[in-house]
Amino acid sequence: MNEPKISRDFTIEDIHKVREYNYEITKDMTTEELRNFYKKGADEGERRINELRKKRMSV
Repeated sequence: MNEPKISRDFTIEDIHKVREYNYEITKDMTTEELRNFYKKGADEGERRINELRKKRMSV
């Protein structure tokens, strides 16, 4: 399944697309695979937040 195309307005339909996409990706994963999948996403989000904080502090 391809990544969903999200509209600029981010509608309810977009939320449904994201949820369906996430379900399709994770439905056959084991518990350990799910844990790693979500940990990787959380780590990436934390990295991006820290980058934004550094940029904000340097301004």
